[in-house]
Amino acid sequence: MKLQYILFIILWKSVTIYAQEKLIINTYNRETTSLNGQWKYIIDPYENGFYNYRYQPFENQKEPSTSAFFTNSKAKKKSDLIEYDFDKMGSITIPGDWNTQKENLLYYEGTVWFKKSFNYNKSEKQNRVFVYFGASNYETDVYLNGKKLGKHIGGFTPFNFEITELLKEKDNFLVVKVDNKRHKDAVPTLNTDWWNYGGITRDVKLVETSEGFIQDYFIQLDPKDKKKISGEITLNRKSKKYEKVTVNIPELKIKETYTVNNKGKIDFSIASSKIKYWSLENPYLYSVTLSTKDDEVTDQIGFRTIKTKGADILLNDKSVFLKGISIHEESPVNGGRGNSKKDAETLLLWAKELGCNYVRLAHYPHNEHMVRLADKMGMLVWEENPVYWTISWDNEATFLNAKNQLSEVIARDKNRASVIIWSMANETPTSDARNAFLNKLATYTKQEDPTRLISAALEQSDYKGNPKVRTIHDSFAEVVDILSFNQYIGWYDGGIEKCKTISWNIEYDKPVMISEFGAGAKFGLHGEKDARWNEEYQEYLYQETLKMIDKVKQLRGVSPWVLVDFKSPRRVLPEIQDGWNRKGLMSEKGEKKKAFYVLQKYYNDKK
Repeated sequence: MKLQYILFIILWKSVTIYAQEKLIINTYNRETTSLNGQWKYIIDPYENGFYNYRYQPFENQKEPSTSAFFTNSKAKKKSDLIEYDFDKMGSITIPGDWNTQKENLLYYEGTVWFKKSFNYNKSEKQNRVFVYFGASNYETDVYLNGKKLGKHIGGFTPFNFEITELLKEKDNFLVVKVDNKRHKDAVPTLNTDWWNYGGITRDVKLVETSEGFIQDYFIQLDPKDKKKISGEITLNRKSKKYEKVTVNIPELKIKETYTVNNKGKIDFSIASSKIKYWSLENPYLYSVTLSTKDDEVTDQIGFRTIKTKGADILLNDKSVFLKGISIHEESPVNGGRGNSKKDAETLLLWAKELGCNYVRLAHYPHNEHMVRLADKMGMLVWEENPVYWTISWDNEATFLNAKNQLSEVIARDKNRASVIIWSMANETPTSDARNAFLNKLATYTKQEDPTRLISAALEQSDYKGNPKVRTIHDSFAEVVDILSFNQYIGWYDGGIEKCKTISWNIEYDKPVMISEFGAGAKFGLHGEKDARWNEEYQEYLYQETLKMIDKVKQLRGVSPWVLVDFKSPRRVLPEIQDGWNRKGLMSEKGEKKKAFYVLQKYYNDKK
């Protein structure tokens, strides 16, 4: 199998080359075969299916031992020694995390092997096949019919491998090794405030393509002229012959054909004075079809502009206040890691009911269903790279990992009108190494996508040593387009009455967003408003916080923490937390707490 490019990840005191193929975007609208459903699995905490007893990888051997799980070996005669058998093991649902499906794996961090057997007949029109994973947490090795396809690192972004030459009509077996152990040099690092769900957590599918197919495209309004639609299209082709690509937007009566260059790419710009702009009130999506003589792909794309001017955020040149909420990707339907369209739809409808026009998807890229539905529902979206708290800033491998995860979410979602902010990080302590790390990520992001805004959830501090006046003292504030910060006055920082004593002096002529504030409350627990953990305390904190932040003259958005209670092993207080972060405005069962209605009224009254 010919790999299209090599991602170099430099590991601590060693160098390993990981083969990874360029992402196929918009698998939503391509011809695919789902591999979702029941998979066999083996729990392997010692990784005996990957290493021999000398701790040497089986895959490095010229002829891998039958002890290697990825060979899916079977005893051929009575004397054969095979110490595993996928087909006699239990089954697990994919997509899905193992923590909530299997009670004995609730806190498990380590390796689990998965196997899916299938038959496959390629269609007459298609002659290449790729296996595509929506996401798998965290380090994933993929094998088909005993051959290594490649490795992916990162728990929340998609990846794919070509399997054309390895695929058989009958008795294929796809074996996937997933390891969710946390590491200091990983992204995110060891310490987080969410559950470390392990497994193949999003859809797995086979994508059929022609020999030369449309692999990537980026189509949007020209940032300098909103009466022009600009784009770039990239073909994946085995030969270097010149081909033509047609761009068709029937409703705008656009149909133009272009010849690709010797790199398999085209750039185009088409003027149109009749464009209906995607907006909160009218989230209009055009059907855009790209085609070659052998391939065709259609997408639903909205055209809008997003920029800042002074302290204003301008959507289609009109100032907008981002009425938002932060969301974790947990299923309100089945619990555990969310993965279905129904999960995404439920969460976004709750946000709509709250009065939101915007959601912050924290603290990592969420399922593609979220941004696709946000496009249709007229919701603005903040997407976040999982650079969280105390990343290993000086480690080059850590940076390359963060950059790769960021590149994958940008590739997947760059055509979504709803996505307006790429967030570089959350609550990262300032240092020279951290600043260099984030600056490089921001520079890369602007190169990849100059049409959207950059932000990060920063931290606030005292203004010139005065604890009653708060500010942002962070050199990265000079880089971002929107100045966002988290603050927890009344929860981690004093009592609620302190909100009445604090003022803000932010010396940047930029839009300001409060990316987080909040308080924990268990649904149904009631009492005095100065007693923590009851609904009245959370309600009172929201009332006083909203009064306090309304005095920030540059305030242009809010995304309190958080829509729904979510699981976190950090939260152990018996009878209150029991493994749940209770800062949600709703319980994990969807029950609304009193603070929900405070924020709802604030948003409904906000112009």
